[in-house]
Order: sequence, then structure tokens, then C-alpha cells
Amino acid sequence: MFRKFDEKENVFNSILLKTSVVKDVKNQLIAQLPRIEPWLNQIMPEKDPVKIVKCHKQIEILTVNGELLFFRQKEGTFYPTLRLLHKYPLILPHQQIDKGSIRCILNGANILCSCLTSQGGKLSPAAPGTVVAVMAEGKQHALSIGVMKMSAEDIERNNQGTGIENIHHLNDGLWHMKTYV
Repeated sequence: MFRKFDEKENVFNSILLKTSVVKDVKNQLIAQLPRIEPWLNQIMPEKDPVKIVKCHKQIEILTVNGELLFFRQKEGTFYPTLRLLHKYPLILPHQQIDKGSIRCILNGANILCSCLTSQGGKLSPAAPGTVVAVMAEGKQHALSIGVMKMSAEDIERNNQGTGIENIHHLNDGLWHMKTYV
């Protein structure tokens, strides 16, 4: 999604959201990411201006005071940015890959089942469609945000194919876009 994303070429405009719309967005975030509720008022304080930044391919980025917090495509699921996830690591369930898979994931590859079930991988219970933080063996912060393509049980049982779709990873275009004013 953000592999060849460049702020100057791909951002069209930004829209300041009304208070009622911000409340709806917060309710959507709680419904889609239930673990975020205890921190949501810290992440999006009531008095701070909230903007939606419109980008190519119908991507929208939610910002507060210029800080990029969440993104979505075609009014779908909101995903937190990695910068937000690094500040609030408990807002998503964690899945861990082995050390040997790090380079592939940082190049935008999806996470294979074998990366999660190998000796350095750790698989937590999760259903298909769950937004997860992809951690790496021996690393403190998440290196990717992804969506489970199979349940954790199916990944352990089959151990073949793509287990997690890589949505946003370190050093992609969104990572390099630090703020938007």
C-alpha cells in the first residue's frame, strides 16, 4: 500500500473534521481495535484538531496536530501507524517472526506461516481478519502491521502459505512521512 508512497506526489489535500465526525471515528476505532479504548483520549484529545489527509488510491490518513495516527483505504478498517504502535504497543495483539524473516518483511513481503511457527516465532491466538503487530525475535518494537489471513490454529496446523498480510512496515512511504501540517 505504501511501498512507493511519496508525500509530494501522493497527498492531495486535508480536511478538518467536525466534532461529531470525530466522535464517530472514535467509535469506529473502538469497534475495530478494542484494545485501544483505554488510550484513545490520550491519542486523540478532545480539544485538538483532527484532520483527514486524502491520498492516492483512496487512502485516508487520520492526523492530530500533524501527527499521523491511523490510515485506511476505501473507508475500510482503520490501522494504526507504526509510530503510534511504538508509543502504545498494547493496542494490537502481537505475533512474532524469527530473525531470518526480518529483511523480507522490511522489503514488504507478506508473513509466511513458517516464519511464525519456526523456532524464533511465537504465535498468539487470533482469528482471520484481526489486525496484529508483527514483532521480530530479539527486537523491542514492531516492524510491521498486518492482517491475519488464517487463524492461529490453521497456521500451526497447515504451516504453508501466507499467514499475515503485511499492510505497513518500517521504512515504507508512510514511515518516512513523519508529520503532515
